[in-house]
Amino acid sequence: MDRMNIMLFHSTYGLRPAVHASADRLRAAGHEVRVPDLFEGHTFETVEEGLAFKEEVGKDELLKRAVLAAAPYSDQGLVYAGFSFGASVAQTLALGDAKARGLLLLHGTSDIAENASVDELPVQLHVADPDPFESHDWLTSWYLQMQRTGADVEVYRYPGAGHLFTDPDLPDHDEDAAELAWKVSLGFLATL
Repeated sequence: MDRMNIMLFHSTYGLRPAVHASADRLRAAGHEVRVPDLFEGHTFETVEEGLAFKEEVGKDELLKRAVLAAAPYSDQGLVYAGFSFGASVAQTLALGDAKARGLLLLHGTSDIAENASVDELPVQLHVADPDPFESHDWLTSWYLQMQRTGADVEVYRYPGAGHLFTDPDLPDHDEDAAELAWKVSLGFLATL
């Protein structure tokens, strides 16, 4: 197994302990992991607070922070990963980085630029079923669009799990779904 360089982006809750714990899990599997703080120290107790902060800072500024965090390492061939909002950031960066090695999406996706194109980029998505932020229709459309870009996409659905089911500090947490998602994710990373 090759050691992957992973850029892991947090959700709208900010860079909370669960994100660091996830990074540690990835490191324990032999990977190099960086967890940029796009919210510059701000963390939130509710999705609504996080979304309000995200809107206040603005999508362009947050994307700029993500690009600046990834840029020094992109020549190494990064695996972009993220949770919910962080997954949308990871997706945007991976689709724009010709050297990206993979894309691991936990609990989220993003719009795809019409001209986006990749060369068989391995992509894995883990999402609740149903998910309040990722409807069935949206995911079907997203999947087809990702395939059109040239990505090699796998989608794993977790019936009955909450949106951010891998975070043990949130009401959404589902231990069985989280453990399965991590097992499958680590297997995915081992193939890159």
